[in-house]
Amino acid sequence: MATILITGMSGTGKSTALGVLAAHGHRTVDTDTDRWSRWVTRPDGSADWIWREPEMTGLLSRPGPGHLFVAGCKSNQGTFYPLFDEVVLLSAPAEVILARIAARTGNPYGKSPEQRAAVLDHLAHVEPLLRATATAAIDASAPLDEVVRQLEALVRPPG
Repeated sequence: MATILITGMSGTGKSTALGVLAAHGHRTVDTDTDRWSRWVTRPDGSADWIWREPEMTGLLSRPGPGHLFVAGCKSNQGTFYPLFDEVVLLSAPAEVILARIAARTGNPYGKSPEQRAAVLDHLAHVEPLLRATATAAIDASAPLDEVVRQLEALVRPPG
């Protein structure tokens, strides 16, 4: 069974797509929780929210029933790329991302001017790095059902 990483900037719809995939019967894990991620201090003193290595290795190394879709965007995720069958970048224009962040109610990140500036900075500097290492990219400004259809197509045999 396939193991797929869904990555991208905040506001691209990773968690929303994961919810639909779960409703379709797929195994899903959103790594934006303390169970899968932890805060560390970088050498420059800034904070970084990274994956917990033992937990992620355990999750990705143990086979389970059906396909597994994992969502997240962490600075150490590349370490785990060999354990994924696909690394899928969800991408959307800045205006779409900022509108989604402004409208969402389940995640407070991106509401302050400083956080919104960080989102735009990540879009300009981090997304190109993700795009260079992704095995697939999906336009997340498309309707949600189309985004999910493209994600599910990655785990279905052709035809």
